[in-house]
Amino acid sequence: MSNPVVEVHNLRKTYGEKVAVADLSFAVSPGEIFGILGPNGSGKSTAVECIAGLRDPDGGHIRVDGIDPQTHPELIREHVGVQFQEAGLHDKITVHEALTLFASFYDTPADVDELLTVLDLKDKRDAQFKSLSGGQKQRVSIALALVGNPKVAILDELTTGLDPQARRTTWEVVRRERDAGAAVLLVTHFMEEAERLCDHVAIIDHGQLVAEGTPGQLTGTVGQLRFRAEAGLDIESLLAALPPASLAKESPAGHYVIEVNGAVDPLLLAAVTAWCAERDVLANSLRIESRTLEDVFLELTGKELRP
Repeated sequence: MSNPVVEVHNLRKTYGEKVAVADLSFAVSPGEIFGILGPNGSGKSTAVECIAGLRDPDGGHIRVDGIDPQTHPELIREHVGVQFQEAGLHDKITVHEALTLFASFYDTPADVDELLTVLDLKDKRDAQFKSLSGGQKQRVSIALALVGNPKVAILDELTTGLDPQARRTTWEVVRRERDAGAAVLLVTHFMEEAERLCDHVAIIDHGQLVAEGTPGQLTGTVGQLRFRAEAGLDIESLLAALPPASLAKESPAGHYVIEVNGAVDPLLLAAVTAWCAERDVLANSLRIESRTLEDVFLELTGKELRP
């Protein structure tokens, strides 16, 4: 593992008596997409605002490319690009004017026209900001974060408001930044986005780190077979018919989940269908799934994600 470009140690931030971030620690390497996941109000945006030098923490310390962003914020601005949930540009500035202006702040900026192309904004080059849709404004905000060729890109709720095609286009842009050697901090509460994009993730709730690792490390190798049937089936009898080390439960009533270590293989599927056939059980919506980051989050926090 290369030396971290972002280091966070025991970060703490409070607002009055409310603790927004509590003793948070993690590190991000160059060429890595690091996901900071959690529901709204979990402290993830506050944490990255401290990393970007936009808020002063109450405790702990941060280093970005070896520099303390609170002590020397001017020294990290050349190396950090930030995209927050709203761009906040003047209504009458055009897309090209905005990107050209921001590019002028950097010694080695990205090619503005190339950014417009890859983010599917070329036909909006001369459009005023006020005329853009919500998704187009979001893509402009992403372009502004990347126009300086940053060593660290902080992307907050990256694809909120984007349609599926624009979302996938944006994911490819982020992967391109990672492959070029940038460290990407991706702040999101969309677990599917994190699973598809992130090399490493930290799950935060109520300002605290509750889990950290690669998506594969956090989800493990648990496979699931799910089906619906009449409530109250004999779980013990079902388990006896399954391969060893299988787990089965009914939750909620009439919804059955069978878990195994590793992928669900044909033998398990055959055993379940044979057991159902022997008892005239009609298994509806039979499907094979893998454990997801959202499953992990629910297990760790005991509550639904707050969108």
